[in-house]
Amino acid sequence: SKARQATSRKKLIEKLTIDDIKPSSRRFPYVAFKPERDPGKNILEVKGLTKSVDGEKVLQNFDLMVNNGDKIAFVGPAHLTKTLFFEIICGKVRPDKGSFTWGVTTKQSYFPKDNHEFFTEHIGITDWLRQYSVEKDETFVRSFLGRMLFSGDDALKDCTVLSGGEKVRCMLSKIMLEAGNVLVLDEPTSHLDLEAISALNDGLIDFTGVLLFNSHDHQFVDTIANRIIEFAPNGNVIDRMMKLEEYLANEEVRALRDSYYSGHSGVEI
Repeated sequence: SKARQATSRKKLIEKLTIDDIKPSSRRFPYVAFKPERDPGKNILEVKGLTKSVDGEKVLQNFDLMVNNGDKIAFVGPAHLTKTLFFEIICGKVRPDKGSFTWGVTTKQSYFPKDNHEFFTEHIGITDWLRQYSVEKDETFVRSFLGRMLFSGDDALKDCTVLSGGEKVRCMLSKIMLEAGNVLVLDEPTSHLDLEAISALNDGLIDFTGVLLFNSHDHQFVDTIANRIIEFAPNGNVIDRMMKLEEYLANEEVRALRDSYYSGHSGVEI
């Protein structure tokens, strides 16, 4: 009977000593983004940003004002639009029209969706990270790799043999080291295991700077973002100061989305 099973299980548990309990093999990285300074009042102003790819308008006359305290999640099915917008404001791609201006006290750190070009050299990851550090001391540099679970010989791994998840962990080490006060993260949860996603989630909740990001992880977006911007079809944009769950439940947003998507459509993140 169930009662007998419960009793025998209870007896087994009572017999266990601390030594019998195997420690969990789950290892959590430590993610903490600590800006060198406050980003100030003026963060980012975007005016009339327009960009076409292969004759198709991907960004159309897009305006945006980013304020201190904003943690903006970009959502919607137009994944290329999100990536191109991030590439433009981080100086990697030129817009066809329009302008963007960063505040003078902002310092941006960018996490690109495709990080392949960062890992083409045959060097160890400690030397790789040292390239991005003003402080060249090995212990200092390795401390940032250690946070992302690269210790001992792992911190000497050749860049060209890293897995997708290891590359992402290296990029997060780099961003922590840079100490920027504005983070621009294009799908930072890709290739990460649950422990790393959880650590990154906590790190971004605690981050005191400004954040612009996208992710396919619903819970990740809902727990971090305080502002949602959706790139809808035909250059339409919905911009609301609210959490993702509020955004999904908001009647006015639903009506707007129904008009933009020609009928009801679920929010794609």
